[in-house]
Amino acid sequence: MLTIGQLASYAGVTVRAVRHYHQIGLLPEPERDSSGYRRYGATAVVSLIRIRTLADAGVPLSQISEMLDADAATFAEAVRRIDRRLRDEIERLETSRRQIAQLTAGDSLALPPEVAAYLERLREIGVSKRMVAAERDGWILVVARWPDRVIEWMPAKLAHLEDPRVVRLYRVLSEIFDGDPGEDALLEEAADIMAALAEQAYRAGDVVTDEEALDDLPDLLDALAVEKDPRAERLRDLMRERGWSGWNRMERLPEPPGRPSAS
Repeated sequence: MLTIGQLASYAGVTVRAVRHYHQIGLLPEPERDSSGYRRYGATAVVSLIRIRTLADAGVPLSQISEMLDADAATFAEAVRRIDRRLRDEIERLETSRRQIAQLTAGDSLALPPEVAAYLERLREIGVSKRMVAAERDGWILVVARWPDRVIEWMPAKLAHLEDPRVVRLYRVLSEIFDGDPGEDALLEEAADIMAALAEQAYRAGDVVTDEEALDDLPDLLDALAVEKDPRAERLRDLMRERGWSGWNRMERLPEPPGRPSAS
């Protein structure tokens, strides 16, 4: 007869595991001898080895008891079910590994390569690290909302960076958000550039679609900008003074009474 330690050693498990199997009813607990110790026979060793073998193969403990009592056909079907579950788990883990690997990929995390290339182009034209990070977070929201349309937009976005005004805008915004919180002249300049670009787009017929107008993403992007830096709120106010709702939705506001229309 074996002590619990000897039983565990024969089966290649820990004493703690044996006690746990007793607790959940997987391995019958023997009566104690006159000295108060549990004593185990050969049958317990065989049972424990079978339990360990199934557990090592990935069988959940809740299913092991059923499998130990199953006939050959039932056992084989249970093995197939477990195999399918393990394959699904392997696929999930492989997906997780790919996602974890992306954590070292910087802009590639949660963004398609086309957007990552756009962010790299921003760095090349002198946009600050903080500004690029804010732009990246904004694109993460855009990709989540419009995953199938983003890639279509990227050639035009890259083309915009050939416009000196757009390059100047990004550099001014970099100065604003990396510089003196009290600086207002740069905010005025940024608002002037953005209003001019909005006017150009408006005249070219590049207007907000009905679908986009009903979407709440532009408001979410505005909120993100304010969370990144409260001065974004002041910039939005300056855009409204120039007749535009903001920098993301870019809708023309009604002309106030007595105000001459933009020429």
